[in-house]
Amino acid sequence: MFPDPASALTSPDGLLAFGGDLEPRTLLSAYNRGIFPWYDDNQPVLWWSPSVRAVLLPGREHISRSMKKCFRQHRFRFSTDSAFATVIASCAAPRQDSEGTWITDDMVAAYRRLNAMGYCHSVECWRDGRLVGGLYGVQLGQLFCGESMFSLEPNASKAAFIVLSQTLADAGLALIDCQIMNPHLGSLGVKTMTRSEFLARIPLYTGHNIDWPDSNDFQATSDKLGQDTSRN
Repeated sequence: MFPDPASALTSPDGLLAFGGDLEPRTLLSAYNRGIFPWYDDNQPVLWWSPSVRAVLLPGREHISRSMKKCFRQHRFRFSTDSAFATVIASCAAPRQDSEGTWITDDMVAAYRRLNAMGYCHSVECWRDGRLVGGLYGVQLGQLFCGESMFSLEPNASKAAFIVLSQTLADAGLALIDCQIMNPHLGSLGVKTMTRSEFLARIPLYTGHNIDWPDSNDFQATSDKLGQDTSRN
């Protein structure tokens, strides 16, 4: 269905194909080959496999002093898949530094279908009963492919990412795919990997069935971080 990812363009880096649909089988086929969709409303579906991948080994995240303080204060509470629709809608909402969004209505509908099928998950960050941050992504066995995160107050999305990393490490997941490196991800300890190395790891991880942690697991991770913040 998709071309060889190694045939992706170098400019723009990683553009592999265009067109097609966002049906579950199409999306799952793409992720199993290291390919993801990324496009605007006025474009056809664009499929990407960049030459350099942003990745994180679960449990190897960087926790800054300010984030350690945040966990010590038990500022947030965490859950998973309890507000998926709100999380993805919040990720799709226009940001202050951008006029639009790459998470189209069709993409929202597509990932909500994957969530209903058990392939796509959200992590929610709450404060005083209000959803203030979160993220979502696709799970394939021991691989979690992060898609987007949002924050309505300082440190909420960082906290969700750190709790995600620690909880997935405990659950036995092997790699978090963050797709494209940026300074925000770099500050959280995300590293880069060549496309060929990333593609070689996919079949090693996707063949293992790992149960997704539940909300109690994510909250327990946060509580533990609040007690023991000597890491990093």
